[in-house]
Amino acid sequence: MSKKVILWPAEAIWEQIAPILPNFTVEVLPEIDSTNTELMRRAKAGHIEPILLIAEKQTAGRGRLGREWHDLAERIDSLPALTFSLGLPLSPQNWSGLSLVVGLSIATSLHADIGLKWPNDLWLCKGNSDRKLAGILIETCAAEGQRYVVIGVGINILAPSNGFRETPAVLRTPAAWLQELLPTVTAADALQRVMLTLVNDILQFAQHGFAPYQKRFDALDVLKSRKVSVSGSARIEGAEGLEGIGNGVNALGEFLVQTAHGEVRVNSSEVSVKPL
Repeated sequence: MSKKVILWPAEAIWEQIAPILPNFTVEVLPEIDSTNTELMRRAKAGHIEPILLIAEKQTAGRGRLGREWHDLAERIDSLPALTFSLGLPLSPQNWSGLSLVVGLSIATSLHADIGLKWPNDLWLCKGNSDRKLAGILIETCAAEGQRYVVIGVGINILAPSNGFRETPAVLRTPAAWLQELLPTVTAADALQRVMLTLVNDILQFAQHGFAPYQKRFDALDVLKSRKVSVSGSARIEGAEGLEGIGNGVNALGEFLVQTAHGEVRVNSSEVSVKPL
């Protein structure tokens, strides 16, 4: 049995966004290695027009720190995940906090029960369980004398079939699915819910930075007041392996960790949550 044709709201999205992003286009591909990789290739070749690229299947999707993006289900009637990349020229005064604004915009457009895990994940937290609903990957390059940004998003839509239950063991954080919160939502529905607000928030960020979004992010911060460890390539005042209590983010979007020796600002790292 072949998959049903997915009715993407490409024209509706174009009509909403073209007035605020001149030369904006929407493209849907049945399969691609990675939407981010493709838009970065195009930008480096001089194609820097604003574009939304949607993939019905990614064969080499990427997450932060080079990790693979895993689709968590195979369904005939719908897509297991929504994967898209938005590319556009952007010139903010400070890039710090862009991934937080993107996550905040998507979370608030989808459902009030979605939380934000600094710096680039959307989580569903129920009881003592933390599960990853979506991830964000942001890349930039110099093209045609300006900076071009590619914002990649992957959102789990459908729960995996029973035969797929073991696969999430390869993930660092267990997975969640949007249909847990919105039982009838499809990938196409989710895309239309988020796009206009997302573009507006990105343009607002370019003008005003992260500071206007700080309080809204704080309200959805799943790491606040929780014990965390900082690992990876952290640029902090001290060695990696730092532990403390999450203390929110500052006006630059830097993650704050309260340690026994005082507060430390983290601006580039992998933050993992340790059980209390």
